[in-house]
Amino acid sequence: MDYLVNEGYPSAAEKFAKEANIPTTTHVSMIQERVEIRNAIFQGDIQTAIERINELNPQILDLDKSLHFSLLRLQLIELIRTCTATPNTDIEPALTFATQQLAPRAPTEPAFLEDLERTMALLIFPPENINMTPQLAGLLDPSLRQSVASRVNEAILASQGARREARIKSLVRCRAWSEQKAREAKKDIPPTISLGLDGDGQDESDGGDQEDEDDDEVMNGNGEATFEQGMVM
Repeated sequence: MDYLVNEGYPSAAEKFAKEANIPTTTHVSMIQERVEIRNAIFQGDIQTAIERINELNPQILDLDKSLHFSLLRLQLIELIRTCTATPNTDIEPALTFATQQLAPRAPTEPAFLEDLERTMALLIFPPENINMTPQLAGLLDPSLRQSVASRVNEAILASQGARREARIKSLVRCRAWSEQKAREAKKDIPPTISLGLDGDGQDESDGGDQEDEDDDEVMNGNGEATFEQGMVM
């Protein structure tokens, strides 16, 4: 249940609580607020995401300077992405934003300055050569949006007094660590150990697969579909 709530699947969480006959501790509207912020980041609309975060709780970014800088840097990356999408496009908007929003913050932390310098390098390298430089290519990779969105989600949850991460994620990591240690110790364990979440051995004729597919569609409708669409560069 807490996975659906923490990861932002309001419809699935509401349905699960109803079918399991358990009370919901978080109102659907609170989950939806995080979903909308996450989707804005997935779509590259960082300004909207920042505004929504400040509307929700202005102290989140005021207290977490690293997260605020990461959002602003991502906003700069989106500006550079737009500026370099077509030849001979004016890069002045990106330069102005970097000067006004990031340059004053960069000297406060060595990591900030390094991140800003690497980001500005996107304006120097021709777009067709960026993929040849892994550090620069990673800035334009959709996974950066996902990483920042996850940090934002955790920060919002913490500000609301909730767990930053669903318990099941900790359990999965613990299980993976245990399996790794067992293999390093050359214990006699199967080559592959299933988590038991893929429906192995389920009779396809009993309608189970269709039910799983419907549940996935509910979750996709709460953000994942938007994530995939927003990642198109």
